[in-house]
Amino acid sequence: MYEAMRSAVERGGANLVDPANAEGLVWADPARPDLFPSVIDGADDLSWVQLPYAGIEPFAQHLDDHLTWTCGKGVYAPAVAETVMALLLAVCKNLHGYSRTDTWSEPAGRQLAHSRVTVLGGGGIATSLLPLLAPFGCKTTVVRRTDVPLPGADRTVTVDLLDGLLPQTDLLVLALALTPQTSGIIDSRRMKLLPDDAWIVNVARGGHVVTNDLISALTEQVIGGAALDVTDPEPLPDGHPLWTLPNCLITPHIGNTPEMGLALLTPFVEENVRRFVEHRDLLAPVDVALGY
Repeated sequence: MYEAMRSAVERGGANLVDPANAEGLVWADPARPDLFPSVIDGADDLSWVQLPYAGIEPFAQHLDDHLTWTCGKGVYAPAVAETVMALLLAVCKNLHGYSRTDTWSEPAGRQLAHSRVTVLGGGGIATSLLPLLAPFGCKTTVVRRTDVPLPGADRTVTVDLLDGLLPQTDLLVLALALTPQTSGIIDSRRMKLLPDDAWIVNVARGGHVVTNDLISALTEQVIGGAALDVTDPEPLPDGHPLWTLPNCLITPHIGNTPEMGLALLTPFVEENVRRFVEHRDLLAPVDVALGY
């Protein structure tokens, strides 16, 4: 990964220098945000930081208005949208159930076509997902901070209308940023508003869902099930109750794998470096006040 990032920086027209002499910093290791303060110590000319993923939670404590921050917002959206489609089709066709059996079983499942799909989040994942859903004729509603229409959605509404939408939702897709305002946004109360055969599909962050509430809802069949590419905690520990629930499908945060991500991130970094060198607006700016 590091060699690919080095090449992207050079193709973008910049020179590689020690951090202390840098004007821009491309952070390539999302697992080590703890190193950030020491890396930028003494970097008096630093003005821009490029973070590697769309989710910036590990770096949230370092955000400030003295630097311009960009992230991978939107970069991985097509790959994650494909994962949403895979999960939607899997749960509609009961693949999670069939995969657990060791004998010929009774038929189960339903059509994705014409389902009522609510997407919580109006960013890149939703933008990439809507065209994939279009051939299925789903009734799509996007819930976001503003009611500015999202192309391809039948309806775009603000979060204050979420409770009224849930009873008319067959499939609830979580594709929003994790902030203090969205942490635990799907709790026991909201799960009870969903139809008892509705499924939650989470490709955002595990913290959007209150895990203990979800376990209860799945166990008591308050909802039909949950397909989770992200969990809280993550990684999900061995022996955790979610592993054994028959109406829970879990994938290990593979909506965007390193192999997929690198191919998507390197041209993005190259373009942002080029824009930085040419003093143009950067892609995927982080709003420090909003935290994403």
